[in-house]
Amino acid sequence: MNTLVSSLMRNGEPGSSGREAGGISAAQRVYEELRGKIISLALPPDTVLSRNEIAREFGVSLTPVREALQQLEAEGLVHIFPQSRTLVSRLAIHEIQEAQLLRVAVETEVIRRLAVSCSQATLNRLRSVIAMQEAVANNPDEKASFQELDEIFHRTLMAGIGHENLHELLKSKSGHFARLRQLHLPDAGRIETILSDHRAILSALEKGDPQEAELAMREHLSQTIKRVEELRARHPQFFR
Repeated sequence: MNTLVSSLMRNGEPGSSGREAGGISAAQRVYEELRGKIISLALPPDTVLSRNEIAREFGVSLTPVREALQQLEAEGLVHIFPQSRTLVSRLAIHEIQEAQLLRVAVETEVIRRLAVSCSQATLNRLRSVIAMQEAVANNPDEKASFQELDEIFHRTLMAGIGHENLHELLKSKSGHFARLRQLHLPDAGRIETILSDHRAILSALEKGDPQEAELAMREHLSQTIKRVEELRARHPQFFR
């Protein structure tokens, strides 16, 4: 399934250093992989990140490592203490709430516009993504694929109105929220709820109904934020 997911992704395969395959730089490769580990909680809050160890792991110099860590700090995912250490940040409720407001504002407007102009190609792509999510939904080993497909679903909506770069804007502002979603995902019934929401969004687009599409999107985006206090109570070690 990872191969199929990759076929829907736009990024090229990384090489070892410098300007790599697909045009990705060494700094961007380090950033993307570290960010993925932070978001997945493979690198949990308060983890110490050693620049020298990261450089050895990726086979790069310290310069791209510094650039990657600075980009992660700009997103609030790490704290850099000069001449000392770098720590993975804890989840901040304020940043989670800001990301939620931004997502709702952007994605409800996107879905309303898309509902009145959605192409058959976009509908087919959304159907394919949902089908792939259904194929991996019950396989715990494919959780990462399910989450990648979720990203592709939302990116496809934005691409459908010609503004795919909005996805990168939301991504850069949603690091804390993305980790909250990671804590929420294992809950019983959560994956099926995501699938049900995606089907409802697709159905509204197929009907060309902007009101129904907006309501479906609002419902979809509200699921995790409604449980933020519950999740903080269950996982206090992850929060400020």
